[in-house]
Amino acid sequence: MQEGNRVTGTLRALWGMARPTQLLLIFGVYGFGAVVAHAVHQTVDWTALRAGIPPLLLVAASVHYANEYADYETDALTDRTPFSGGSGALHATGLPRRLAAQATVGAFVAAVLAVVLLYERLSPTVVALLAVILVFGWQYSLPPLALAWNGWGELDNALLGGLVLPVYGYTVATGSVSATAVAASLPFTVVVFLNLLDTTWPDRTADAAVGKYTLATRWDAGRLRQLYAGVAVVAVASPVALGATVLPDPISVTALVATPFLAWGTLWYTRRRSPLPTVATMLVVLVVQILAWLLV
Repeated sequence: MQEGNRVTGTLRALWGMARPTQLLLIFGVYGFGAVVAHAVHQTVDWTALRAGIPPLLLVAASVHYANEYADYETDALTDRTPFSGGSGALHATGLPRRLAAQATVGAFVAAVLAVVLLYERLSPTVVALLAVILVFGWQYSLPPLALAWNGWGELDNALLGGLVLPVYGYTVATGSVSATAVAASLPFTVVVFLNLLDTTWPDRTADAAVGKYTLATRWDAGRLRQLYAGVAVVAVASPVALGATVLPDPISVTALVATPFLAWGTLWYTRRRSPLPTVATMLVVLVVQILAWLLV
């Protein structure tokens, strides 16, 4: 009976540490890249798109496990919200930290095997983008860079999740990267950066206690609010500017939809613990961007 409970607890921890809701969001951002590819080229390689999913989700799971391993101490101290503070899976099940390390390696090996098995459907550029996501995803949390521990994690995560990930979806669908894919991803990248600012705020005390120096632990609330407000202006202006120049007109509509959410987030940030407004903004921008590209 104890053996059965241990197996069940391990499976629960592995599932929780993989962050299934975040994996679902990653799948959505991947789909955003594919939608842009279809709008630009009017056709995509659906077989390749299916092949691009397993290695991406395995790489993402490996990155999440690495983050759980690196944040074991701070996650034990933080007051968790639905959007911050880690999964809490190891602490809830009482399982050792090494399980996260083992899962990091296991998911990585599975991702490599998936790439090998599906290589005929994945271009070298796609594999290179996967490698970028893996390496800089690990380096968000782990040495030697440990970017999240020295004030660069927000930018790293925003570039990976907001820019590289949709470009990966575009490249899987078309076989190559394009300037259009990069430009299309920029407004979402800006909002992802805001999301990182907001989701690290509730953890600032726990992070500081273990030496994890995010921007939320390095800067005071007033300076952080100024940064958030400035980036929010960029988030509104960027789809308008891009829609008037290099991208189709419907992209500009995302600024109109995002503005009230960004205003809500600007007023809320550092004054409340929950990053709900910015998380909502990120999801709204993603959905509206997808719909706008479907109209192109």
